[in-house]
Amino acid sequence: MIWTSPANLRAQVKKLWDRGEILASLVSGEPLPPKRLQLKGPTSAELSNHFDAARAWISELKTMRHCRLVMREINHRTLGSNSLPDQVWVDTLEDALALIAKSAEAARFKQLLTVTQDQKLHPWLAKRPLRALELADEWPKLLAIVAWLQSHPRPGIYLRQVDLPDVHSKLIESHRGVLTELLDLALPADAINTAASGVAQFAQRYGFCDKPQRVRFRILDATYAVLADDADITLDAASFALLACKVSRVFITENEINFLAFPKHPHSMVIFGSGYGFDMLAQAKWLHTCQIHYWGDIDTHGFAILDQLRSYFPQAHSLLMDKITLLQFKNQWGIEEKPSHASLTRLNQVEAALFADLKNNRIENNLRLEQEKIGFHWLEHALAVL
Repeated sequence: MIWTSPANLRAQVKKLWDRGEILASLVSGEPLPPKRLQLKGPTSAELSNHFDAARAWISELKTMRHCRLVMREINHRTLGSNSLPDQVWVDTLEDALALIAKSAEAARFKQLLTVTQDQKLHPWLAKRPLRALELADEWPKLLAIVAWLQSHPRPGIYLRQVDLPDVHSKLIESHRGVLTELLDLALPADAINTAASGVAQFAQRYGFCDKPQRVRFRILDATYAVLADDADITLDAASFALLACKVSRVFITENEINFLAFPKHPHSMVIFGSGYGFDMLAQAKWLHTCQIHYWGDIDTHGFAILDQLRSYFPQAHSLLMDKITLLQFKNQWGIEEKPSHASLTRLNQVEAALFADLKNNRIENNLRLEQEKIGFHWLEHALAVL
């Protein structure tokens, strides 16, 4: 027998809470309309066979508080006239909250709504009320940050320099996602750099100074040494762009030990890559005159990173990212936990074929060969061929 229980009725109202509908009504000011809940009771046959259980079920529903029970009269062929529950209604917001024991949370949400005087933020509260409750302790500080940026659009300072009581840069950094949603509502269009997106570009999006991007490199030919021979050098991106270096070949590798141990090579440097993202190299116009070789993992993400690099430097070649290398080191194969299924348009025919083999598991499921597992003699041979 599957008859609607009081717990099931509460669960139906709890779904309204979980979807934010109950609290959203507080933002809109429109009262929550009476809600008719789904109700399943005994069939005629079940009344005959389980009459005592049906009476207990009716009694249990009648004792429920904060619900309105609508009864209907039936004439049973053996039991005669009986009154059965036909509908269950929750008529008011107060009843809905009391039924699921959320009155205290709703009261706290009303407080958040009261302190949020900027009407432009109310749509966010209506859309994300439960998230607002999670942030209740920090909400006044988040509002203070929004108000400060409204008064200081595109401030041109570091987050650390925002001077507000009880507000520190870690608070801003840890809530960048929520602040992005709020600031996009609260700030005028000219105060937002829409080309910058995601929490990593929060500073650029709202006009803060950001930590300078850095480029780490080694010169592989003493003739072109910038400092001491074979120095491990890190420059900010702007300084790297101005580097008066006449190398003609640049290698990029993602593994730090490969970077540090990369062999000497005439007219060359090696750059320590950082996975996705090559903004730190974009300012270096002189790189367009160099031959560029990218050495990444042989997996779907390795080819995706190569594809992205070519959006900056179309002349880039892959290095040791071929099927011969993959098969040569079969005993070092590993598993790619979260393969990329992106559509890559900048791979050459050979690279695209291997990427397709990897993406579609034609060689082995979720196959990857990490660059550090390739024998160093294999790298030296490849460089000798160059």
